Amino acid sequence: MKNYILILLILFITVTADGQKKMENKFITWKNFVDGFGKEMVSAEDVFKNMVKSGVKDHCLTKMDFTFISDSKENLIRLSEFLKSHYPYTLREVKKYGTLWEINGETNEIPITKDNLLYWSLDMYKRGYEFDSTLDAYGGFFDPKEPKFPDLDASKAEYYFDKGLECYNNADLSGSIFNWSLTIAVDAKDPNAYYSRAIVKNELHTWKSALEDYDKALEIAPKFASALINRGGLKDENGDYQGAILDYQKVLQLDDSDIEDKQQAYFNLGNTKLNLKDKNAACENWKKALELGAKYAKDKIDEHCK
Repeated sequence: MKNYILILLILFITVTADGQKKMENKFITWKNFVDGFGKEMVSAEDVFKNMVKSGVKDHCLTKMDFTFISDSKENLIRLSEFLKSHYPYTLREVKKYGTLWEINGETNEIPITKDNLLYWSLDMYKRGYEFDSTLDAYGGFFDPKEPKFPDLDASKAEYYFDKGLECYNNADLSGSIFNWSLTIAVDAKDPNAYYSRAIVKNELHTWKSALEDYDKALEIAPKFASALINRGGLKDENGDYQGAILDYQKVLQLDDSDIEDKQQAYFNLGNTKLNLKDKNAACENWKKALELGAKYAKDKIDEHCK
């Protein structure tokens, strides 16, 4: 199997995309963000339908034109700097728009599908929120007479996977999804592509779709320990405690799982047991994690196991 991303499901202090401690938004609050999330998904579907009517086909390489607005010029400048640093986009200057400020930009060519457009819009919606701004409008433009498509030859699987990893490491979340989806399009049996894409889908607040990708990765590779750990964490976060326990126990039953996987499985199992109000079992599992070298378990033990 290829090298893959390993995400440990541990909560840290919330930071913005530019690494600063998160301050309370004034223009688009967390409530605004949550309330608008479903509307953003519907909007993406509507835009895709209109693009299909215009002749766009799946995976057609298309540039997206977009606009962000905010009540703060400085926030849009910071957003622009972030996007230019992490995404292959072109951004124009911030301009006054009535009582607000706006900035327009253009993406690189992206392979448009219904899902890709959805995750691009959610990525931009999330990035806007991180800079107290909001994605206001967007649309795609392409030449229906001379459409361009990515190379979907089977030999390109590794190239797209590595490109997805490069995008992810550069904080281009939707770019990583595009490339891992292309990996799957040319090699539907690559568990790493499903696993990696699941991580990003969860970061973009679509946990059910992320769970489906973890399920697919484990259908292909049942002993994929990191996928079991992450799926267990996702189940725990969404109240499926028994499902989480089963996933962690599978990791501990694997003969070939490495020490880090076992550390994390015991630690996460302790967290789930605590959620079930079984403090004794939680402490027992955290102590096993610590015995295996998981120093991060000590804080839990100190807090709950006196």
